[in-house]
Amino acid sequence: MSYDLLLAAAVFALVSSITPGPNNTMLMASGVNFGFKRTLWHMLGVEIGFGILLLSVGMGLHTVLDQYPGAYEAMRYAGAAYMLWIAWKLASAKPTQADIKVTATPMGFWAAVAFQWVNPKAWVMAVTCMSTYLAPHAGFAQVLLLAVLFVVVGSPSAAFWVGFGQAMRKWLQDPLRLRLFNIAMALALVASLYPMLNP
Repeated sequence: MSYDLLLAAAVFALVSSITPGPNNTMLMASGVNFGFKRTLWHMLGVEIGFGILLLSVGMGLHTVLDQYPGAYEAMRYAGAAYMLWIAWKLASAKPTQADIKVTATPMGFWAAVAFQWVNPKAWVMAVTCMSTYLAPHAGFAQVLLLAVLFVVVGSPSAAFWVGFGQAMRKWLQDPLRLRLFNIAMALALVASLYPMLNP
């Protein structure tokens, strides 16, 4: 893979990783509700899970899904249902910091890994990346290089969103503000479904 192509892929990775989407919305909300340290496993699960998704797409999974569009449709609607459930949990979270610390837990590592498989933005990023920056008949080494590139570039972007959420914690100590924030994040998560369900 040429240096110019690698640089272009890195720019795409940065732009697509830092822009709002389901992962970043959930990471920011987790940063607000649980802080940076308690969100680390969620953040790590996002990065590792997306790396696995990239490897799978790069090694031919998207070709299989093209042949079986029903499987892709099922994944789309299963993902939408799961995201609606997460939005409901977020919107109905306890409104005080004390209650949240006692009764709620951040998304875990494996749940975040699994979420990448039903995350519409993750699929668009993975398919776009592998179809645009991967040469036809490329070997595993090039697929792995792109996946690692995305994880390396995406990790600071994810950390930014968690850190931004944590920075807002003090302002959101007021239960009403926190409640409104959680509802706004839930609505943003629901809104992110629109492009997926209306291709």
